[in-house]
Amino acid sequence: MKQSSQSHSIPALTSVEREPVAAFFSEEAITEHIADDLDSNPRYSVRKFHSEILPDDRFVSVYLPPQYLEEEDRRFPVFYLHDGQNLFDGRTSYIAGRTWKAHTTADELSVNGEIEPVILVGVANTGLRRMAEYTPTRDIKMGGGEGSSYGRLLVEELKPLIDRSYRTLSDERNTGLGGSSLGGLISLYLGFSYPEVFGKLAVMSPSLWWDQRSIFNVVDQTRPRPAARIWLDIGTAEGVRHVRDADHLERQLIKRGWQSGVDLAFMKADGAVHDENAWSERFGDVLRFLFPPD
Repeated sequence: MKQSSQSHSIPALTSVEREPVAAFFSEEAITEHIADDLDSNPRYSVRKFHSEILPDDRFVSVYLPPQYLEEEDRRFPVFYLHDGQNLFDGRTSYIAGRTWKAHTTADELSVNGEIEPVILVGVANTGLRRMAEYTPTRDIKMGGGEGSSYGRLLVEELKPLIDRSYRTLSDERNTGLGGSSLGGLISLYLGFSYPEVFGKLAVMSPSLWWDQRSIFNVVDQTRPRPAARIWLDIGTAEGVRHVRDADHLERQLIKRGWQSGVDLAFMKADGAVHDENAWSERFGDVLRFLFPPD
């Protein structure tokens, strides 16, 4: 797909002028950590995003591949990722300094021709409402269950905005959704809810236990079967119950028609725990499977 040449300027997601990345962080956060290369990277931007569907504003980070500025007629697939504050910048991550290193990993792989260059869109969680937004059903003890509204935010509000603002390949074959923990759970749920939108899913260390494992009913009963390409993983040190649940999900997906090594990859990461460092180590494999080069 082609588009007429544009300048190298990066479009804004809102009418607000582009701020330096450092402007979004507290003075304390900036002084505690060395200034990041992201501050001066023209391919990285952070915007406050307002939704009419959910009450809290949130930050959306966009990281463009090197080829975006080099090939002005080219369009690119998009990978939407939850918990966006943990992806790129150690000053915003849940544990200071620990991120997925998503941008450096994607740059290295795309420059080396190991993946198709992809636009990364990090959608920050909203803190106290993270559990509610990342869970598809309401748990009798823990509450939650606003995942459908969060899905509408992504599909009805954010994705159209990204597609208008950037040179994207907007069909489901070129649109991925991923996350870890509850982010992995909601990625699986929304992939089954919107198969016409998300054709690539990264289900990392998913919280399959939520609401008495009700997500298994979604996987079993959704008709027709989504045609998504699915990456699933779990660390062997995350707990016996969680490893068992991931094993069950793999078997369930294969029973539904997914084929291991074709449109399904399942990794058990030996000794890996449930944290950003572990997901960072696997993110390159996620990209290789979901966004292989043409």
